[in-house]
Amino acid sequence: MFQINGDKSETKSKKKAAKSESEDESEPETKTSKMKKKSSSNPASMFQTGGDKDKDKDKDKKTKKTKSPAKAEETEDSDSEVTQKKKKGKGKKGKKEERAPSPVIEFDNLEEFVLQPAQQGVTVKCKVTRDKRGMDRGLYPTYYLHLDNEKKVFLLAGRKRKKSTTSNYLISIDPTDLSRGGENFIGKLRSNLMGTKFTVFDNALHPDRALPDMSNARQELAAIIYETNVLGMKGPRRMIIVIPGMTKDGERVPRRPRNDNDGLLMRHQNRNMENLIELRNKTPVWNEETASHVLNFNGRVTQASIKNFQIVHNKDQDYIVMQFGRVADDAFTLDYRYPLCAVQAFAIALSSFDGKIACE
Repeated sequence: MFQINGDKSETKSKKKAAKSESEDESEPETKTSKMKKKSSSNPASMFQTGGDKDKDKDKDKKTKKTKSPAKAEETEDSDSEVTQKKKKGKGKKGKKEERAPSPVIEFDNLEEFVLQPAQQGVTVKCKVTRDKRGMDRGLYPTYYLHLDNEKKVFLLAGRKRKKSTTSNYLISIDPTDLSRGGENFIGKLRSNLMGTKFTVFDNALHPDRALPDMSNARQELAAIIYETNVLGMKGPRRMIIVIPGMTKDGERVPRRPRNDNDGLLMRHQNRNMENLIELRNKTPVWNEETASHVLNFNGRVTQASIKNFQIVHNKDQDYIVMQFGRVADDAFTLDYRYPLCAVQAFAIALSSFDGKIACE
């Protein structure tokens, strides 16, 4: 459904912008993409809210940003990828060469790293693998998130709970321990009955068991809304992501609702967006030659899939907050940038695996 199409150079751009960027680039780029880098170099203002800084300190704010070398490259992603005609015969080799190199990411504390927003100016490139082996993994696969670099550092694991009335995924920082009561439980993804709306929580306490001041209550990290396809027409999925806004210091404004009526989904429905940010998937372009919708993933996605998507802010369609797409039957790339953290990005990816009868 989601075809990936060729390395098209985009339309004309200003020579001046291209010149100033060319010295810093180690690999060839179109002039337009250089201009994009310039325009999205300081995205912080898009995600800032006028919100008050929370009085209570959050678990995921214990330390400042993780160590991430300045040489880490940004992934520029915008219109379409690997021309089918070019790649048809010699698929594998060409695709491998086109896969963009991944930056070196270092951190001391895994729990802190996966909850902290990505460092500004750095794209965190990851790979999601789906494990269906075993008696019940055909129905309940386990998903793993690793950094997509030579070391393939493990970040998160996720799996759907078996005895839950709605889709309910547990997210853990231990690949072998995916229990709700385990020490490694870091968050969860919960859906509505239709599987069209999801909420992402951290691992703190349910509001009913929290202190009266809610300081130790769980945070809502994101809401994911898949728009229902009432006409039954085939086409790309449309999704909206609602996340807490960011402070001037680049930290997430905590959202600890006492009940669902004050949660991210209800606030979005009522258009009460104070201290919240709305993101959307980038609309793919229809390609007449291939008779398919296309997006440019700059070599990071190599197979067509309805699950392939990019998330952007309305104010800057060229700043890709997150992208996700298939590279093999059970392997996907997931890249995210500020203001998302690994748990938010992984949960958004998990939501895309869930069956959505009303959306397709």
